[in-house]
Amino acid sequence: MTEARFNDYKISDDITRALSILKYETPTEVQREVIPKALDKQDLVVRSQTGSGKTAAFGIPLCENIEWEEKKPQALILTPTRELAVQVREDVTNIGRFKRIKAMAVYGKEPFSKQQEELKQKTHVVVGTPGRVMDHIERETLDLEQVKYLIIDEADEMLNMGFIDKVEAIIKQLPSDRVTMVFSATLPKDVETLCYKYMKDPVNIEIAATGITTDTVEHKVMEVKQEQKLSILKDITVVENPDSCIIFCNTKENVDTVFAELEGSGYACERLHGGLEQVDRFAVMDGFKAGNFRYLIATDVAARGIDIDNVSLVINYDVPMEKESYVHRTGRTGRAGKQGKAITLVNSYDNKYLKAAERYVGFELTETEAPSPAEVAKGKAAFEEKMAGRRIVKNNKTARINKDIMKLHFSGGKKKKIRAVDFVGTITNIPGVSAEDIGIITIQDSFSYVDILNGKGSLVMQAMENTTVKGKKLKVSKAVK
Repeated sequence: MTEARFNDYKISDDITRALSILKYETPTEVQREVIPKALDKQDLVVRSQTGSGKTAAFGIPLCENIEWEEKKPQALILTPTRELAVQVREDVTNIGRFKRIKAMAVYGKEPFSKQQEELKQKTHVVVGTPGRVMDHIERETLDLEQVKYLIIDEADEMLNMGFIDKVEAIIKQLPSDRVTMVFSATLPKDVETLCYKYMKDPVNIEIAATGITTDTVEHKVMEVKQEQKLSILKDITVVENPDSCIIFCNTKENVDTVFAELEGSGYACERLHGGLEQVDRFAVMDGFKAGNFRYLIATDVAARGIDIDNVSLVINYDVPMEKESYVHRTGRTGRAGKQGKAITLVNSYDNKYLKAAERYVGFELTETEAPSPAEVAKGKAAFEEKMAGRRIVKNNKTARINKDIMKLHFSGGKKKKIRAVDFVGTITNIPGVSAEDIGIITIQDSFSYVDILNGKGSLVMQAMENTTVKGKKLKVSKAVK
């Protein structure tokens, strides 16, 4: 019998409660195949396309199998990009929210010392890029002694980006008594060799039922002259009038050009490319997820780090030069069973890249005409009406699971010899509050954060204004972060 719901698996109430709020109801194919085997701690090599639900496939069994009491990291997840590391950290935190699973991301271009401090806290899961993970291992700021699970996500991209040697160096530092899972859209020879060298009788899982791109995406190609590209792009946005749209360009110069044109025409838009500071890139990502703007113009840096279930349209302003990029770009739409559309603009110079992408996905893209003036005129009123309103995000998972959570800031920490157990003991003495209402606790040298769940934040904050922790009076306030 094929399991139809997450409740059919041996998963604790804390995890199923989070899945229910996150609206994970029916497992995708990769989740049906992976979750039971991962719960049984089998080594896995999984070939599965982007947007198929891989993160939850390993995130659910990982959160289930982690022992909350253990302070040292029990799982290491390697990702090729910073954006993906942050996305996976967020997903694991959401799934493990009520079990109080603490996940953190480590990546370059962020202060090493900040990550070092965070790693001193109880941390269950570390998600990171190979370079920064190796830095922490070499400087002995990441303790691998208790790591029981290694997940290598987007393994083919690790190879493309030249990280495979670093990945192997990291594997050599890990305890041999561990579960290893490798996830990849394709399985190049080097990745396959790595798997069999360091894995114990891995089970091969190949999810190929829907081909290499999801069948929820309608693929179109539109022939245009180079000088008409910008005006046709704007015509497409009027006729399609998407709720949210990502426009992909091959270079940051093209991103800047398209952004300047759309912003000048009153579009609610932002841009994302490697030339921006990391903090700005994350701010743009968060803003797009929150629905602060409708159009995101980006290079491929965004294709692997955005997990939003209602991107209704992807436009390839430039045909991607790497065939794999076509899959990763168009995989941003048609997610979670929703319908999506991908339109690729092509000029006479692009044919070889288009043909390579078509060979890779296994079908020809349907040719379509550029919108006619009559179609544009007909769609103008509805387009302008939507343009005037804010984008409504129907499925921001993180916002939903954090809705009833308040993060409290206390003015005391390690220097005052305060431990997590002291907060738990004090807070559970408040009438109407139990241990189930306390989430992740983070204790720094001179301050601490405590997540209060189930909408009881205000009650706890009010009570703690007149209550001591371990005999010490601490200032309490709603955390700004």
